Amino acid sequence: MDARQHSSSSHVGEHMKQARQARRLSQMELSLRVGVSQRHLSFIETGRARPSREMLLALLDALELPLAQRNELLMKAGYAPHYPATSLDSPDMQPVREALLQLLSAHDPSPAMVLDRQWNLVLVNRGMLALWRTLSGSDALGLAYESGTPLNLLDLMLDPDGLQRLLINREELLEHLHQRVWREVPHEPALQPRLEAFESRGHGARHRRGTAQATMAPPSPVLTAHFQVPCSDRQLAFFSMFTTFGTPHDITIASLKVEHLFPADEATRDFVRGWLGAAGG
Repeated sequence: MDARQHSSSSHVGEHMKQARQARRLSQMELSLRVGVSQRHLSFIETGRARPSREMLLALLDALELPLAQRNELLMKAGYAPHYPATSLDSPDMQPVREALLQLLSAHDPSPAMVLDRQWNLVLVNRGMLALWRTLSGSDALGLAYESGTPLNLLDLMLDPDGLQRLLINREELLEHLHQRVWREVPHEPALQPRLEAFESRGHGARHRRGTAQATMAPPSPVLTAHFQVPCSDRQLAFFSMFTTFGTPHDITIASLKVEHLFPADEATRDFVRGWLGAAGG
């Protein structure tokens, strides 16, 4: 192994070790998952051994790293990327797009949206358009979405004059979003500016003051967002559930998640039922 190969192997091995430790896996546990000796795995992590492409793919799969990160480490090790990133508009992705649209339509009249790994809005249903219209008092967001203007959910929530001003439990929800972004940044570095935007507004201070265990505590799976409808005494409450693709082999598919909003009380449920009828749906 020449000096350049050793340098790249050491760099990849260091990333592998960090990913293994982040998942609280011992070398023995990971070696058993992959079917390699613990000694050989140790050599890979220290850069003393250069893994074959097949071995590296097996290790990355066992570590369950995001597909884009797997491609990055493959290239750092001198191998061609393994996972494609096909546009959702590609003919090959038509079944995927149709499945997403069917899922969104089935959730109407309750709001639902498809987000990518950076929280960009990819697709929304009629219920989400109705919610935006109800909360903003205009069709501006819907028209922006339909015109193809890039919209990002985190940006919409970070805007002091945007959706957050209508949140009754604003601090609780923004703290929850900050925690989620904080967890995702190691796997999606492009989120770093938005994480900094959260923290510049004071979110995350509780984490910095708290213990490591408190920082790592998972967010509540049923956190409810409470919105105040403008020019009304009506309040709307929703909680979220997410749908993702099982065993994706494409970076685009792996990055997508469907967020379903469910009415959290009977008053919200009754109000939502009237949206599609009012829109002629």
